[in-house]
Amino acid sequence: MAKLALREIEGRSRGYWTLFGAVTALIAAGLVAAWQMETEGHIITGMNNQIVWGAPHVFAVFLIVAASGALNVASIASVFGERYYKPLAPLSGWLAIALLIGGLAVLSLDLGRPERLIVAMTHYNFKSVFAWNMFLYTGFFAVVALYLWTLLDRAGFGYVKPAGLATFVWRLVLTTGTGSIFGFLIAREAYASAVLAPTFVALSFSYGLAVYLVALITVCAGSGRALGEAVLGRLARLLGWFIVAALYFVMVLHLTNLYVAKQTGVERFLLLEGGVYTSAFWIGQVGLGSALPLVLVWHPGLRTSRAAVLAAALLVILGGLAQMYVTIIGAQAYPLDLFPGFDIRSSFYDGVINPYAPSLPEVLLGVSGLAIAAWVTLIGVKFLRLVPESASEEALAAQAGSGA
Repeated sequence: MAKLALREIEGRSRGYWTLFGAVTALIAAGLVAAWQMETEGHIITGMNNQIVWGAPHVFAVFLIVAASGALNVASIASVFGERYYKPLAPLSGWLAIALLIGGLAVLSLDLGRPERLIVAMTHYNFKSVFAWNMFLYTGFFAVVALYLWTLLDRAGFGYVKPAGLATFVWRLVLTTGTGSIFGFLIAREAYASAVLAPTFVALSFSYGLAVYLVALITVCAGSGRALGEAVLGRLARLLGWFIVAALYFVMVLHLTNLYVAKQTGVERFLLLEGGVYTSAFWIGQVGLGSALPLVLVWHPGLRTSRAAVLAAALLVILGGLAQMYVTIIGAQAYPLDLFPGFDIRSSFYDGVINPYAPSLPEVLLGVSGLAIAAWVTLIGVKFLRLVPESASEEALAAQAGSGA
């Protein structure tokens, strides 16, 4: 049997250009917001001396973590030898690059002095996890680009397996490094846990596959390409297992902290008494972001429905942003325990919950990261052969059976 062809989309429809224009407008709004923060200072944001990582970091870290997980389908096809998923792998690799570009763009523009990024790129303190991540991010671009070449260029077909394995290992190391940024921070009681590294890896699986499903369903619907119910059902069930794995590691993280006496205060704050942070955790992450998607992807009558799977994927993304909000901002809102065993009273927020409310420029900058990822994806599917002509069950099964 002939190899299942990959084709660009025409990208001439009104729907394509409407979506392209919308994400371009969001990117422009994010750039304006970044300019305002650069010229007027962070006084226009909700950040302060206690909460120095705000809403843009929530979006940035989510995108970086999702970039690793977007490679799920590619890893299944190339590393674990499931030829059924091979035609779906190129979109997986391109999405990983797009998401990382979006996350790093927000991260660099939220630094306050983005022009000084060159310092971080040329001067390294290898005792800092941030320095390690400079190499992990650039290396990720390189190995994924190489992997895409092996998928799309006939000259590289013989190197798909080793390139896929290198990409799989690198993505795990990248996400471990991102989780370790928080796990190595002993100043915040909600952090300083080795469990954060595997937790971020588990979260990446669900976030990345959710983004991939949104992209696949949107591209197939917009270009009129077949997307089989059985194909959708397989990916939906896989998303369900990733959601369960993510919930498991989040549960282990909180139970571990509850076991440590000095951590019970911050756990009580996040899980019971934290107001918006408690609501974001239980309603945003656990309820809307995990439990409801599980119903949608595991219900026999819903998991083959495009609308239901798309809704589940979008809810996982929403839950992921809620999880990052709790992880990044909630941990900073809880007061530092500068002198364990003593009560601290002063006029400088010592011993009190640190207030924070994201401002419009922060939200626009964060959302622009999602828009950048979508913009790069739209460019990719228009000019590169990333999507199969048909993603029907018959076409993919025949491709797998042919051994191509």
